[in-house]
Amino acid sequence: MINVTRAFLPPAEQYQKYLKGIWERAHLTNNGPLLLELEEKLRTYFESKHFSFLNNGTSAIQIAIKGLELSGEIITTPFSYVATTSSIVWENCKPVFADIDAHTLCIDATKIESLITAKTTGILATHVYGIPCDVEAIEKIATKHGLKIIYDAAHAFGVKYKGKPLVNYGHASTLSFHATKLFHTTEGGGIVTNDETAAHKFNYMRNFGHKGQEDFWGVGINAKNSEFHAAMGLCVFPYVEEIIRKRKELTELYDELLLKDNLQITRPTIPAETEYNYSYYPVLFESEAVLKSVVLSLQADFIHPRRYFYPPLSTLNYVKKQSVPITTDVSSRVLCLPLYYELETEQVKRICQIMRHVLRFKS
Repeated sequence: MINVTRAFLPPAEQYQKYLKGIWERAHLTNNGPLLLELEEKLRTYFESKHFSFLNNGTSAIQIAIKGLELSGEIITTPFSYVATTSSIVWENCKPVFADIDAHTLCIDATKIESLITAKTTGILATHVYGIPCDVEAIEKIATKHGLKIIYDAAHAFGVKYKGKPLVNYGHASTLSFHATKLFHTTEGGGIVTNDETAAHKFNYMRNFGHKGQEDFWGVGINAKNSEFHAAMGLCVFPYVEEIIRKRKELTELYDELLLKDNLQITRPTIPAETEYNYSYYPVLFESEAVLKSVVLSLQADFIHPRRYFYPPLSTLNYVKKQSVPITTDVSSRVLCLPLYYELETEQVKRICQIMRHVLRFKS
């Protein structure tokens, strides 16, 4: 069976070495030495002033919203994983959806300003598939209107834009280190910020608000992570460049086999001056009918792509319905093909062979 993704696992003996140390110290959580080591490695990797390691990417968004004191309306994208919108609602804010750019599939910066009202306090945009949002245009709008910017960078580990790690744009960037991500800690997430005040809030909010054992800075939740998860991150981290290299190689093979012969497949546009991480391989078909035919043919051969992201978040039953025609169209036609470190070139060739057969028949 070939799934859309598969978790990278380092050699078991490397993880077991960390486990031995955990057993010896009996320090399992509450900012243990492995967690602090991982935080410092990632902070350096992100070239940021502050990085907080958390239990998952959803908590990261929720803490970012609360820590930046957003309220009322938050302008966001309807094309992302559900956590982007659900976190806004969970924090008692209202998501206001700006349609996406038809080329990058990220939020269309030209559609943000018209949605700003007296109740708007922030913008929460997703670097979809690791493709950078129009960060410069968004920053100009936010500065003009006094808004805070949070980037959902769950897909953007390792991406650089204009020579700068993408997670350093905005007031905060949130990450997911779920098992299926390019870099993972089994479960996990984090927040990057270069704002001293925000970093202080994020750190106490993840630990019940504690200021020592008997005092509190303010309200908090339990969003800490453990030594076991940090150990996995420390094992995976040295392989990141090799993982990206392999994913790039497979992406180029997909491109070679699919983006020719007038097969009527397109790919999202990656902005110039982007160092990409090849986190996903999304393709867009002419119609949803063609997509469904491709999916059925692949599934018949035990190959399981995924419709990231369908349906649009604007259709969730707990948000106000809003018109986002480009998102509605794109989400019906976009499909992510299998892409992961252990995927073999022959498997990619098989996937493309099946797709080419279906698409030739449909054309």
